[in-house]
Amino acid sequence: MRLAIVHKERCHSKKCGQECIAYCPRVRTGDETVKIGDDGRAEISEELCVGCGICVKKCPFDALDIIQLPEELETPITRYGPNAFVLYGLPQPVAGKVTGILGPNGIGKSTAIKILSGQMKPNLGIFDHEVDWAEILKYYAGTELLDYLKQVAAKTIKVSIKPQYIDFIPKAFKGTVRTLLKQNDERNKLDYYTKELGLDTILDKDLSVLSGGELQRVALTVALSKDANFYFFDEVTPFLDIYQRMIAARLIRELAAEHPVVLVEHDIAILDMVAETIHIAYGKPAAFGIITRPKGVRVGVNQYLEGFVAEENVRIRDYPVLFETRSHESDVDREILMRIPKMKKSFPGFTLNVEGGEVRRGEVLGIVGANGIGKSTFAKLLAGVEIPDDGNKFETVRVSYKPQYVTADSSDSVEFTLRSATRKYDTSYYQHEILEPLRLMQILQSELRNLSGGELQRVAIALCLSRDADLYILDEPSAHLDVEQRLVTTKVIKRAAEDKGAGIMVIDHDMYTIDMISERLLVFDGVPGTEGIAHGPFEMKEGMNMFLSNLGITFRRDKTGRPRINNPGSYLDREQKAAGEYYYYRAEDVAIRDFEDDLKNQP
Repeated sequence: MRLAIVHKERCHSKKCGQECIAYCPRVRTGDETVKIGDDGRAEISEELCVGCGICVKKCPFDALDIIQLPEELETPITRYGPNAFVLYGLPQPVAGKVTGILGPNGIGKSTAIKILSGQMKPNLGIFDHEVDWAEILKYYAGTELLDYLKQVAAKTIKVSIKPQYIDFIPKAFKGTVRTLLKQNDERNKLDYYTKELGLDTILDKDLSVLSGGELQRVALTVALSKDANFYFFDEVTPFLDIYQRMIAARLIRELAAEHPVVLVEHDIAILDMVAETIHIAYGKPAAFGIITRPKGVRVGVNQYLEGFVAEENVRIRDYPVLFETRSHESDVDREILMRIPKMKKSFPGFTLNVEGGEVRRGEVLGIVGANGIGKSTFAKLLAGVEIPDDGNKFETVRVSYKPQYVTADSSDSVEFTLRSATRKYDTSYYQHEILEPLRLMQILQSELRNLSGGELQRVAIALCLSRDADLYILDEPSAHLDVEQRLVTTKVIKRAAEDKGAGIMVIDHDMYTIDMISERLLVFDGVPGTEGIAHGPFEMKEGMNMFLSNLGITFRRDKTGRPRINNPGSYLDREQKAAGEYYYYRAEDVAIRDFEDDLKNQP
């Protein structure tokens, strides 16, 4: 089975020499293998294409993919059209369990949810006639999904969905938070969810003025409050702090005791803690996606990180995701870049106190703490956006700042925006260290206002690192990025710190990102919305012990080196807390715990 994919948003036939046509060997023999369609985009005949791949290499905008698939994947679940994305396989909702889906962006996870929720009817890759449900159900005869899809076809199933992109909520609904929540309180549990997710203080706010974290909690509350047969949660952690993520995880687990739940999530620590089984989604983003059969959560996550799915004998990535201990060693001798003085910043109802410290050249300093506790205010103080109460402003270092919430209404292209920020755009270093790893080459001609959340985040990271500065501050760079993109981003940021001899601060709530990227840690605690105190910087173990003890959770590493949250109240959790060791523990105890997890989570 050969797929010919044309990425319409990247195909600019009026800006190129139509190399896909000029260099195609079949076109030269007289076949109409490649042509320009009525929409001005390339069209490729999969029947005539011989799979030479010349057009892929010659296309100046990286708009083409020619993919050879295994024969066993001959029948797709659905396809968006000729030369468009195709999906193989669907996840299986299971009563009384949380089923996780783990995979990169653009691989079909949201498409699978649309099919299972009845928003989209699969077409089995057929375009010459409309595929009716009888044909679809015949294809699924004898499978576990047959009974479920019969309910979808009969429209007897009620589904509750927490969407991926929450910024559309204020556009679809006008009014206050209270009005929206009351309209969807079908289980009479609104008071419970409002209290648990801390929405009491914003109930009378208009949806249009909510922050990303507030919108995320509102969307989660709406999905939890509906009375449905099945529940789908598409990325619940963006813009939530680790405290809120833990609460969300607990509420989803409570819901799953009564209803089947499917969860798509890129925060592996939370997915690992919530899900009982997991499906791996792999393929090539925006080209094709394959969803595997269910696996035990530990086995599935480790296979995904290793890049090899053993049961299918498929290598989904040519490199493993490794969790190193090198960056947590304390014997690295670095020059001090700047000293952070003791300072105070007060707002009506909120005060931030900074104890002081130093930032070193070439290091990445992780910053952790709850939302509303002053992390972003601290970043703005260093950036000169805010001035401390004593009036002293930083004058000695140049600061480049990426804010937490990234929006863009500009019609400027990505290339124009990045060129405006640096004179090094055309250098090989910039191409290989910024553009290529952040996967920006494909979207250089795209307008900022047309980018997805993940694309816009990668552009914002590149823009921050492109400026000449001594200190780089990135506020929640992992938001909307998938696991692989987060891995690559941590490498880009760490290399930038070393190459520039600059200091880099990363504020993030993804514990895996903090674990992989940080050399030292700055810990914020206090009372969210009232008082914040910045402690440190500390070496990683000391800082994480302080942070995790405030949070009340413990971490261990499994045999692959991957951080895992211990089940609250488990033997290992209690033992680590008693020893004051919240951040990793003995390997022999970890092996026992992993074995227990495998037994519990057998699909």
